[in-house]
Amino acid sequence: MNPGTSQLLFFGVIIVVLVLLMVRNGRKRQRDQLALTQSLKPGAEVMTTFGVYGTVESMDEAENKVVLLTGPGSYLTLHRQAIGRVVSSPADAEAQLNGEAVVLDDAASEPEFGERVHRADGAAPAEDPSPARRTGGPSGGGAE
Repeated sequence: MNPGTSQLLFFGVIIVVLVLLMVRNGRKRQRDQLALTQSLKPGAEVMTTFGVYGTVESMDEAENKVVLLTGPGSYLTLHRQAIGRVVSSPADAEAQLNGEAVVLDDAASEPEFGERVHRADGAAPAEDPSPARRTGGPSGGGAE
């Protein structure tokens, strides 16, 4: 085979491979965009392409506008393509475990400082039989 022909064949194969990779990447982007569009519903928590988090309040399909609630009483109106990704969909908002709603913030069930805790059977909590000794400073020494 002529050296010029083999070089031409080599570059032709490289160009074909690059075109196939570009087509494959384009299809993948279309699939990702379709999945994003389908999961974009009111109540979904989203992140915009410029890093603002918010909850979708309403969508205008005709003008491709999305209204986001970004804080208490703070709304943004954006173009639909400014939504970068869906953080949580409305279906994820009510997580359940064994048919019961999962409480994500346990701080409300913790007792306040100094609050007396009663057991379910009505008995008082057991006292610690060996109270810790107080010492006179960080070194552990004190006047005895």
